[in-house]
Amino acid sequence: MEERESVYRSIFPKYFFMASTDFKRTVEDFVCEHCGKSVSGNGYTNHCPQCLWSKHVDVFPGDRAEMCGGAMKPVSFLKNGQKYVLLQQCQSCGHERSNKFLEGVDSFDTLLSLVDRKGEGF
Repeated sequence: MEERESVYRSIFPKYFFMASTDFKRTVEDFVCEHCGKSVSGNGYTNHCPQCLWSKHVDVFPGDRAEMCGGAMKPVSFLKNGQKYVLLQQCQSCGHERSNKFLEGVDSFDTLLSLVDRKGEGF
């Protein structure tokens, strides 16, 4: 598993970052600015489960310290063992990050639609 992650990091280094040990759980409900879905947050919710878009608001998870506020477009995904990792890119500043895809919560059809858009965002 570590070898696979190392390969992913070498191919997609801009999508991986060092997580802060000062994670701040922030429980917030929101309306997705991309598709309009009302989302009930649980403190770990960081993207819309329907369209997989997010908002660029954190420097480190939960801190709400990022001033950009741009829309984070889902551009691709990786499969890590039995789990998926969603890759997003900010449409305002270009920042890229990875997020956990939650099976049973997030839209698998939307995730698979990213394959149809291959090449966009890379």
